[in-house]
Amino acid sequence: MILLEQSRKIATTFVLIVVLMISTACGGNTLTQADRTTAPPVIGRDVTYSQLERGNTSSGESFGTWVVQTSKGLVKDAYVRDNNKLGIVISPQVRPNEVRPLAKSLAQGFRKNFPNQDLTILVYGPDKKLILTAKYDTQTNQIQYT
Repeated sequence: MILLEQSRKIATTFVLIVVLMISTACGGNTLTQADRTTAPPVIGRDVTYSQLERGNTSSGESFGTWVVQTSKGLVKDAYVRDNNKLGIVISPQVRPNEVRPLAKSLAQGFRKNFPNQDLTILVYGPDKKLILTAKYDTQTNQIQYT
């Protein structure tokens, strides 16, 4: 009789553990519609990197993808906004003295793909913090760095 009661307690404990594991795994993270809707990000110094996407137009997305693929590992990620803002995340392989020439080169390519408008190139370090802003002015054909 004692053996039967111990077996029943062990079986009940085992079933309880299995039920708790399944219910926790299946129902622990439910999202409501309010959780899924967020305001579109505004690009600037106060936007977190996780909010960014590759591009908000198909041509911008294509250019951002091309930048990453052709950079030979120097650019880890890129995004294009409104066909006039290019943001890149550089790899640790890029030396500090190479950042401006890289931004200038990207501005030239960006200008060819999106002509006749002022352009902005935002360069982020490997830690995803903004380290350089390059602004190309179509009227003066000059790049200003900040």
